[in-house]
Amino acid sequence: MSAEQQNNEEVTIDLRRLFILIRKHIISILIWMIGLGLIAYGVSEYVLVPKYTASTQLLVNRKTADANQAYANQQADINAVTTYKDIITSNVILKGASKYLANPVTLVKKATPAKKAVYKTNDDCTRALVKKAVNAKPAVYKRESKSYSISPSELASAVSVTTTTSSQVFTLSATAETPAKAQAIANAVAKEFKEQIPKIMDVNNVTIVAEAPKGTKSFPNVKMITAVGVLAGLVSSLLIIIIKDLSDTTVREDSFMTNELGLTNLGEIASITMPKDWTFTAKTAEKRGSSRRRV
Repeated sequence: MSAEQQNNEEVTIDLRRLFILIRKHIISILIWMIGLGLIAYGVSEYVLVPKYTASTQLLVNRKTADANQAYANQQADINAVTTYKDIITSNVILKGASKYLANPVTLVKKATPAKKAVYKTNDDCTRALVKKAVNAKPAVYKRESKSYSISPSELASAVSVTTTTSSQVFTLSATAETPAKAQAIANAVAKEFKEQIPKIMDVNNVTIVAEAPKGTKSFPNVKMITAVGVLAGLVSSLLIIIIKDLSDTTVREDSFMTNELGLTNLGEIASITMPKDWTFTAKTAEKRGSSRRRV
């Protein structure tokens, strides 16, 4: 027998032994898989702190009536997206967003000052009302969301910007502990960036395409973690079974004695099963001996 054939035979025997072990311990393997899978599910669902992500999209686009200039402006806007990506995560923008999140109100209507009534004097020396007096009215503000106390450094770790090649649109994403908080952060940073970019670069070419909706759960991925737990149960159970089998020194085949140890097989003794109530005593031995002599 060649060395290659012998190796193939050993591989076949090992695989056959592995299948036998799997079939023999299939219940234990299933228990390990289900057990670790349930543990992984419980940890991911009830122990790990969930994270939610909300995203808003911004468009960089300069409006112009000149068709020839429009293409040049488009290319300039595409190149500017990378610059805007760095500006949107700068301390100037995040500081303003942090201040807005602490008091997220938007001016709906400016305050109206009080005005006196205007009269005119007629020829007969009587006064006629020209314009009625106007009472002062306070400014009207709209609260956009719940107040959040978030520092600029915390915003820097919560905000990320992704861009697409040759696109004027980039996505601003925010991650937080609740869906509403993630939404508020994304919209606040986008709003502050849109207001500050004309002052920083002397251009007004940023439009918020769509405001961020409430955040969706982004961490943990319960299905993936549960699947990893089930797989870990399978691998762990197989390793334990294989190590236990390799450490077992019981001789299972005659070929091991003859081929590996070089011993000569003189014969085999079959397994003898005795009745449960059978006992060996001196009287039993004497009786068996006398019966043999009569024969």
